This record gives sequence, C-alpha cells and structure tokens, in this order.
Amino acid sequence: MKAEYVDHTGDDLQVVNAARVSFDKESDWAINPDGTYAGSSNELTTVDTRLIKYLATHGHWTPFAHPQITMRETVPIFVARQRFKHMVGFTYNEVSRRYVDTPPEFYFPDEWRSRPDGSVKQGSGGTTQHNNAVSDIHARIVARAELAYEEMLTLGVAPEQARMVLPQSMLTSYYVTGSLAAWARAYTQRIDPHAQKEIQDLAKQWGEIIEPLFPASWEALTQVEKAEAKA
Repeated sequence: MKAEYVDHTGDDLQVVNAARVSFDKESDWAINPDGTYAGSSNELTTVDTRLIKYLATHGHWTPFAHPQITMRETVPIFVARQRFKHMVGFTYNEVSRRYVDTPPEFYFPDEWRSRPDGSVKQGSGGTTQHNNAVSDIHARIVARAELAYEEMLTLGVAPEQARMVLPQSMLTSYYVTGSLAAWARAYTQRIDPHAQKEIQDLAKQWGEIIEPLFPASWEALTQVEKAEAKA
C-alpha cells in the first residue's frame, strides 16, 4: 500500500477564516488575546485553535471542506474498490488498462489470514497455518494470469478485454483529491480495527501526510470522528 503526497491548498488558517467570513471578519493571527505574539504565519492564536475545535465538535464541517489534498495511491485492485466507496468530497482518476498494456505489477502479502472465529461474516483472524502453501498458490495463479494476458496481447486482443484475466491482486494507481473534511472521515473509518488490514495500512499513511499540513484541524476532526464512531 502506498500513498504519496502530490499537492494541497490551504492550511488551518483557511479553515478559521472560512468560518469567520460569516461575520465578514478574518483572523488576526499575529496577536493572542493576552497581547503576546502568536509566531509565524503558519501558527494560530489560541482563539483560532479553540474555534477549530468548536467547529469540529459541533459538526460545522463546511469550513473544513475548503482545503484540498491530492495524493497518488498505488494499491491492489481489491483495496482500490474499497477506497472508491468514499465518494463524497473526493474525485478520482485511475490508470486505465484500456490504454495501458505495460507489464502489470502485483501485491504479494507476507501473511495470509485465517477466517474469523464464530459467526462473523467479514474480517479475518490470525495468520493461517498454511501460509506458505497459500503463498505458493497465489504466486502460481498470478504467473498464469500474467502469461495469459501477455499471450492475448500478442494475439492482437484489445487491452480493454485482455485485462479481464488479471487478478484482484494486481496493483492499480490513481490520483485522489479530497477536502480536508472528507479525508478525516475516510481516515477515521479505515483506521478502525474492524477495517481490513490492508486499507488500515493505507489510512495510516494518509494521517502521516495530512497531520503536518493541518495539525490543529486534523487533531480536532479525527478526535471528533472517533468519538462519534464509539457513541
């Protein structure tokens, strides 16, 4: 799983000013209420920080929708299909094998998890005792699928059809742009221990990228989302 930073717009101050525009005001970021200097333009006053926490706690999400973050993610197909369920606040552009017929790459997990105990219909347990055997099965299937794909292309089959033989462990790559509010919601849902491990690993990378860009907003949003998820 790989998430790479591409670009972003805005900062914590943009969130503050998007909220304050209701009163036709902007943050005087340089001076704290006690008259002390707040620091550089990347720092917030204590009032600004309290406002961000208030907005997040009371569900005023629109100020957090103005900042945008773009990443390029490279994941197996089965993870991408989970990822693309997050539609509100996001837009995606994916590599298309209608047009691309370069040799595909594949995801090979280090461990294969067993089915969960009991009546749970989804999720997984610990590492299966047949880990090595399952890895061999997967490797053989991938090799056969890749060979079939190459043979089809050699025979003149259109890439848009030849791709159908490639397994879900094939890696795909896409640009994804979303609002700060959308990223926080997706992060909280996918970092949850009940989410599939592979997308948890991806979500951890989102947090590592976004937190330094929007430290006050990210902390406030993710804490609120986690609290609501537990309620």
